[in-house]
Amino acid sequence: MLRVGLTGGIGAGKSTVAARLAEHGAVLIDADKIAREVVEPGTEGLARLVEAFGPDIRTAEGTLDRPALAAKAFADEASRRRLNGILHPLIGARTAELMAAAAPDAIVVHDVPLLVEGNMGAMYHLVLVVDAPVETRIQRLVELRGLAESDARARIAAQADEASRRAAADVWLDNGGSPDVVLAQLDRLWADRLVPFEANVRLRRPRAPMSPKIVPYDDAWPAQAARALARIRLAVGDKALRVDHIGSTSVPGLPAKDVLDLQLTVSTVDVADGFADALSDAGFVRADGDWWDDPPGDTDARWDKRVHVGADPARPVNLHVRSQETPAWRLALLFAAWLRANPAERDAYAEVKRKLADAHAGDGTVLPYAQEKQAWVNEAFRRAEDWAVATGWTP
Repeated sequence: MLRVGLTGGIGAGKSTVAARLAEHGAVLIDADKIAREVVEPGTEGLARLVEAFGPDIRTAEGTLDRPALAAKAFADEASRRRLNGILHPLIGARTAELMAAAAPDAIVVHDVPLLVEGNMGAMYHLVLVVDAPVETRIQRLVELRGLAESDARARIAAQADEASRRAAADVWLDNGGSPDVVLAQLDRLWADRLVPFEANVRLRRPRAPMSPKIVPYDDAWPAQAARALARIRLAVGDKALRVDHIGSTSVPGLPAKDVLDLQLTVSTVDVADGFADALSDAGFVRADGDWWDDPPGDTDARWDKRVHVGADPARPVNLHVRSQETPAWRLALLFAAWLRANPAERDAYAEVKRKLADAHAGDGTVLPYAQEKQAWVNEAFRRAEDWAVATGWTP
């Protein structure tokens, strides 16, 4: 099952996106709809709200009087917490029930208006954010929903800002123009990313090794890594001693393969086997074989690790799971820190990478490139260690 979080500011057109994904076959779970269902007449939710806030929060027909509830529940912080304490577990339980009822090969789209505000992104394999210019959203709210302009602006201002949404977004959907544009984008997203992503997770299908291709440094890499690391932390829990963005994509200004290298540090390598399925379920599929040796071709137990590969076809990730019992976890952190602190060494490394990538562009695998590069890296480790001693660097 692939879990997709869908969110967007009021008036951005999220319902248009949800409907199109449902047309393609997605299982749609609407958080707002669930929030209404759990307080319908005769439900435990309504009974508990009446007990907590009084019988006058019901209408004469026995339904929830939402304005009356809001007047009481938002009067102070204690009342708001009481409201959330009643509703959130009920909403969560119903959401989990609907998730569990979905088929094993389902693509589940969870429509959550406050996904960003609730910091919920790590719960999903992918987060889609729908956006439109503020003035377009205000026009829609006034013309289509009948809101006063001042009310529309106040509601938009009360929600997460664009920067927060962009930080949470794996996919940014601009719905400010013709609907045909965003619908066409969704059609491509479904076929090229969501369907193969789901299959990769379900079938535990790792990405095949790629030929080395060096691209310029991308300012989006750190945010992409941060989202992946949050998913890893959630999957592993307190078994993780630390999780880090390592490798060339963690060094500003350094050209690199467009593959995020991440590191999960654990107490022993055997611990990693206990959460292999959890990581695979989270979208980081276990991969084994000589292709993953570290250093390449080295079978020394000091370098023993487990590797998981991102299942998202549009965002390649290598997750290196290493033990503190080996030196490699520290060297990976040191090497990146040293390159970030020494632009001349960074530029020298970039030149080595470019030359070797050009030489091995047609190999069909990254292994020869990695093996030849390792000689330079091994020498660099010594210079990095000298720098660590001179500067007092520690992980």
